[in-house]
Amino acid sequence: MYRFILSALLTVLLTTHLEAQQVAVLQYEGGGDWYGNPTSLPNLVKFCNTTIHTALDENVATVTSTDPSIMQYPFVHMTGHGNVFFSDEALQNLRNYLNSGGFLHIDDNYGIDEYLRPQLKKLFPQEELIELPADHPVFSTAFEFKKGLPKIHEHDGLRPQAFALFKEGRMVLLYTLESDLGDGWESQEVHNDPPAIREKALKMGANIIKYAFEN
Repeated sequence: MYRFILSALLTVLLTTHLEAQQVAVLQYEGGGDWYGNPTSLPNLVKFCNTTIHTALDENVATVTSTDPSIMQYPFVHMTGHGNVFFSDEALQNLRNYLNSGGFLHIDDNYGIDEYLRPQLKKLFPQEELIELPADHPVFSTAFEFKKGLPKIHEHDGLRPQAFALFKEGRMVLLYTLESDLGDGWESQEVHNDPPAIREKALKMGANIIKYAFEN
């Protein structure tokens, strides 16, 4: 039932402007800075509404990992630098959300990886993170990225990677690493990124939004 409801909401979002749908930032446990990049998701929402004609509410919500009301958000974004912990209650809540049609995008803001991976293994013990090839549709839904995930901030200088978790053939979670899309979505004065870099990050973000809503 939950999956049907969420799927219906996603369809409405891309086909009508009668009522804006809200997306949310995930407040997780563990003491990590889930609140990092406060201007990121609001800026991405505005970009999507302008360029790919979504009808997203520009007031981005915050939802805790244990809150059952997460079901009302078709797209949830998570970021940070430090520790991540999902309690048993959070794991069950997130599992219900993702199995019911929800989508979680996790963007490493530099330093989350070592804490995140064990939690994802607890979330779906039978599933493995799969690195997406450059020709995966998420890289071309609205804007084309022939080389796959773009590099926004250098961090360790490693190549950017996009990993996904799939349930019954549907991508339920996308984890972007060594890219830092969220920094690119932030307002220009925060990191002083060149316009071309910010545009690249926002376009990739729009691809993720569009892919999540259509699949």
